[in-house]
Amino acid sequence: MAVNTDRASNKPLIERRSIDYIPEAERHGRLFSQFTLWMGANLQITAIVTGALAVVLGGDVFWSLIGLLIGQLLGGGVMALHAAQGPKLGLPQMISSRVQFGVYGAAIPIVLVCLMYLGFTATGTVLSGQALGQLFNVSDSVGILIFASVIVLVTVLGYRVIHWIGRVASIIGVIAFVFLFWRLISQTDVGALLQIRHFSWSSFLLAVSLAASWQIAFGPYVADYSRYLPSNTSAVKTFFAAGAGSVVGAQVAMILGVFAAASANGQFAGHEVAYIVGLGGTGATAALLYFSIAFGKVTISTLNSYGSFMCIATIISGFKGHLTVTRLQRLVFVLVIVGTATLIALLGQHSFLGAFKSFILFLLAFFTPWSAINLVDYYCITRERYDVPALANPNGRYGRWNLLGISVYVFGVLVQLPFISTKFYTGPLVAALGDVDISWIIGLVLPAAVYYVCARKWHSAIPDQLILPVEQNSVVQPETSGAGRAAAQA
Repeated sequence: MAVNTDRASNKPLIERRSIDYIPEAERHGRLFSQFTLWMGANLQITAIVTGALAVVLGGDVFWSLIGLLIGQLLGGGVMALHAAQGPKLGLPQMISSRVQFGVYGAAIPIVLVCLMYLGFTATGTVLSGQALGQLFNVSDSVGILIFASVIVLVTVLGYRVIHWIGRVASIIGVIAFVFLFWRLISQTDVGALLQIRHFSWSSFLLAVSLAASWQIAFGPYVADYSRYLPSNTSAVKTFFAAGAGSVVGAQVAMILGVFAAASANGQFAGHEVAYIVGLGGTGATAALLYFSIAFGKVTISTLNSYGSFMCIATIISGFKGHLTVTRLQRLVFVLVIVGTATLIALLGQHSFLGAFKSFILFLLAFFTPWSAINLVDYYCITRERYDVPALANPNGRYGRWNLLGISVYVFGVLVQLPFISTKFYTGPLVAALGDVDISWIIGLVLPAAVYYVCARKWHSAIPDQLILPVEQNSVVQPETSGAGRAAAQA
């Protein structure tokens, strides 16, 4: 079904809402904006580098491409199921965790998510600072400061500007990637690279894990960018719009990374930005490519900063007992978040950042169980029947601490530890699996199964239908909840 966009024209450029519920009168936007936002967020240099790792770490081109695609589809499905919650609930993603963890207990996974996105922002800022430094002929540190200023501005402006940036980034990204692929094909015998096929389970699973983890990492904030869509927006179409944009964008970027690494003769690792730009040429062409790299990072870094702001506001509001955040508070939060990420980027751009990034990737294990619990609860246990006003009340339906959700979450984290493989920490069973990290599979499947079994017996009282914090008659009728279940089956 088509989404009405007439209401968007009279919306303020600067977002007024933060983590509070979006009333129906303020809903606007099109499903296509979900596609372009996530396409633009994935057509960027970090995705290229992630895809290249499949080859740099020992895989061949052919099986790496297949493994990456499978990982994109698996992880993208998880990511898109979270996206489909946005229009229905009209809330940021992590607020809904209070149903499973309690109003106070939800702070446990949210704190770790904040740390992870802070780290992603810092590492992305380093790459963007390098690109801007080359573009403006300044130091990388100055480039980092320029990039951080842009991120602060866009994050403060909020939802509408973020989606606009996503549309522009998707256009620039498509043009840049078409050009880079053309240059790569003209310089490399792609057919010969595809003919080299040495299948290895460890290398294949590594490619799957790289792509799946990339997609699953969007889960804690993907609904933040679909929550303004009208509540009658099809959950199935939201699922496919966000999921397709993310999967297509990431796969295209990772394909380029695979071919670039395979044809680089060892020159790619450590010189990622320079090598990719070098494919396109020098002079004005190189300048345009440096600009496209920096602009591509604007989208994803803004999503990380905006998501971090939402997480911090969610934690504070849970203990204060209300969901509103003033514009001044919003500005302060954003300045603290981006300022901290920038400081980390400046201090760690030469050496520390590598170890710090390993720590951030280690944190992925702490929200994969959260994703499993949230999705199982929303689609299989409560079946979209949330009491939204109670999410702000520690004394309400969901209480302060939900021991069921917290216990399954702790179990989900602990059961992954033997299978984690990072520079920061490596589990005891990794070597037996060919040094492949399959923790994300364990962290999704086992907590989901345990939570489903336990929640069917011990879940708190579930409303008969979705309860919204607006007029008394604005309660969604039970028959409309089928769209979300269809999305879960998509």
